[in-house]
Amino acid sequence: MYTTLIEPTELAAPLARNDAGNSDWAVFDCRSELARPDWGASAYAAGHIPGALYAHLDHDLSGPVTPASGRHPLPSIERLTETFSDWGIDDRTQVVAYDQGNGAFAARLWWLLRWLGHRKVAVLNGGFAAWQHSGLPTEAVPATRVPRVFTPRPESASVVSTAELERLVARGELTASRSVLVDARPADRFVGENETIDPVAGHIPGARNHAFLRNVDSRGRFLPVEELQERWRATLGDAAAAQTIAMCGSGVTACHNLLALEVAGLPGARLYAGSWSEWIRDGARPVTR
Repeated sequence: MYTTLIEPTELAAPLARNDAGNSDWAVFDCRSELARPDWGASAYAAGHIPGALYAHLDHDLSGPVTPASGRHPLPSIERLTETFSDWGIDDRTQVVAYDQGNGAFAARLWWLLRWLGHRKVAVLNGGFAAWQHSGLPTEAVPATRVPRVFTPRPESASVVSTAELERLVARGELTASRSVLVDARPADRFVGENETIDPVAGHIPGARNHAFLRNVDSRGRFLPVEELQERWRATLGDAAAAQTIAMCGSGVTACHNLLALEVAGLPGARLYAGSWSEWIRDGARPVTR
């Protein structure tokens, strides 16, 4: 069972043995670009891992945007259950998610499945780029899978709401390190110097910055466990991973930090799903620049 990362050669072997349409291995192409929402689907159509289905960040891995939500709100449990069932996922299914490289979007599907209690899910280390670099086959024919019955077992404690975070900020618990809020955005966006996506710049008072790209090397592959541990210990200080809340701009790359913590052997962190784009919906919420 793979629960965090899987290498291209480790994935290639079971795919070669099984009928992708009704096997216990299900692969999902999560390639995406925030500035070009339809690019991932076009890239998938041009070529993908054999048997992979396409998972669209906005349509499949996010719920409808509302005036109070962030840019990528969580889908409802009911909708996700229907989607996962249509995708042929049940308790027997080993799921593998990949994107163009560093796992920033694949980690979203990884986290969503874990949120609903499915542990047999991993991210392809290095993504589609690593698959191609290994000389493994691709195909351009859209794939299908036989539907199965997905049984959700939601872990509600793994999600932090805006209301809960407001209370933590108001009580000073972030600055007192009773809880640790870690923002996955690049440092320039975190400090409010180069905000190119959201209408308000800055960060939530008391947050710490750990840009998700610090988890990977120049090829988009996750760093060795020991190096990840060292980097995350420096970010968290004396705080335990279970005290940690992950956020980013909209709740997507924060999942990359959650995956990195798991790879580093530091489980138990939670996701602030609304993240910065939801926090700034109310101008009365405090902002630090």
